[in-house]
Amino acid sequence: MRGNTPRVVVRKSLRHISIQLIEYSTNGDKVLASAHTRDLIKLGWKGGTDNLPAAYLCGMMLSKKAKEKKISKSISDLGLYPSIKGSKLYAALKGVSDGGLQIPVGASVLPDEKRLKGEHIAQYATKLKETDLYKTRFSRYLKVGLAPESLPQHFEEIKKKITG
Repeated sequence: MRGNTPRVVVRKSLRHISIQLIEYSTNGDKVLASAHTRDLIKLGWKGGTDNLPAAYLCGMMLSKKAKEKKISKSISDLGLYPSIKGSKLYAALKGVSDGGLQIPVGASVLPDEKRLKGEHIAQYATKLKETDLYKTRFSRYLKVGLAPESLPQHFEEIKKKITG
């Protein structure tokens, strides 16, 4: 850990991603700000809460909260998760960085812009559109009224709400 620099702690479950900005203290760590993919639903997010676009947007929300508290830099803490190039963990860190919080992370491990926006999900949905798998694989999207092919546009709408 570098001095008194707060760390961005990214954790994931099967359905959600949680990101916290934590400061070390001898009496116990102190949470300075937090964001959870459930918070995206409050902004109107209809996509999955466990995918790359959700992780990125969650990172942007955390960065916004950090700026409100006058915090400008941090370091990452990915815990014991394996470091996999382009993973949800790195999507979250990319969101934190793009949101304005300085965090050292190598560009080579970050997902590309198309994946962050969910274009890979939209392309897959388009391929399945005429099959029986479409309704099965995208039942959660369809249940809330989001055509998975329009996920990139929906992503941009929610991103604008966060960056305001």
